[in-house]
Amino acid sequence: MDLIRIRNVDKKYKNGVTAIYDLNLAIEKGAFVFVIGGSGSGKSTLIKMLYREEKPTKGQIIVGGLDVAKLRNKKVYKLRRKLGIVFQDYRLLPKLTVYENVAFAMEVIGAKKNEIRRKVLKALEDVGLKNKVHNYPDQLSGGEQQRVAIARAIVNNPKLLLCDEPTGNLDPEKSMEIMRVLEEINKSRGTTIIMATHDKDIVNKMKKQVVTLKDGHLVDFKRKGTYKNEVV
Repeated sequence: MDLIRIRNVDKKYKNGVTAIYDLNLAIEKGAFVFVIGGSGSGKSTLIKMLYREEKPTKGQIIVGGLDVAKLRNKKVYKLRRKLGIVFQDYRLLPKLTVYENVAFAMEVIGAKKNEIRRKVLKALEDVGLKNKVHNYPDQLSGGEQQRVAIARAIVNNPKLLLCDEPTGNLDPEKSMEIMRVLEEINKSRGTTIIMATHDKDIVNKMKKQVVTLKDGHLVDFKRKGTYKNEVV
């Protein structure tokens, strides 16, 4: 069953740049998909359209039954509650502890204290940071901060996890730690994961589904793919 359907999508920015052109793509529930491509290929634009940071100029994007392009601004929260987002730069709140950073994602939707505690501790356990609940972000390594960001993104049990270059600031060892965490989330929670990356080693080691973009076009979609040299 498809969680995401993209039909005939174009994205043209106001400055005249066409970032995505005639994109058609279906991603099934529970998949782990890398989106790869060189600079300007449209990777980040695709991720932004999936969480409605950007709207397509033309075409249809269906995420979990919601038509993202037609969603009114005041209804975007309905989409955002179905997904979690992980960025390259962590985006943690520096004055909140690890626990408070993750709990914040539940507090904003009015969850009860008991439920917050249970789900936050489970999310931190899933990313291997249950022993860091009282630490602040500046007391953590980059890899640990990214794991907190992942815990925050999964705490509400989203169907979809979008990751935009989540290992971009990390060394190869820490990057693979993050990938093992994401792979376990995909397997144990059944969360669909879409990850934009330029990291060839990660893509080649993980052997997941690979969507290759070039100049805004879909040029390849493999079930167990590797990083193709022509996208560099």
